[in-house]
Amino acid sequence: MSNTKALSLLEADGIVVPCCPPLTERPMTAEEAETAARMFKALGDPVRLRLFSAVASHEGGEACVCDISDVGVSQPTVSHHLKKLKEAGLLTSERRGTWVYYRVEPSVLAAMGALLTLPTAA
Repeated sequence: MSNTKALSLLEADGIVVPCCPPLTERPMTAEEAETAARMFKALGDPVRLRLFSAVASHEGGEACVCDISDVGVSQPTVSHHLKKLKEAGLLTSERRGTWVYYRVEPSVLAAMGALLTLPTAA
């Protein structure tokens, strides 16, 4: 049994799965690097980063698409960027009537932080 602390990252179907160890623990495998790169690539676009931040910081931890669409691009472009964030496993969504609500799973934020955080001295 390994002592490796695996980070969690959402897959497209919304299930939390192990991603990769913190960068300082051991070198990543090719598969772990692919998973982490997908996440960072999705956040590498300024509009996507603003949308992700808008959802993550929204009251209640979720945001209706109607509340987060004012990022300087058209609504179809917002939808495209939200789709890319979902495909990267960073957001989940739920349709309620005519609106779609997005949320960032707490495990995703924790995984992103842990990936880049130096271990604390014991």
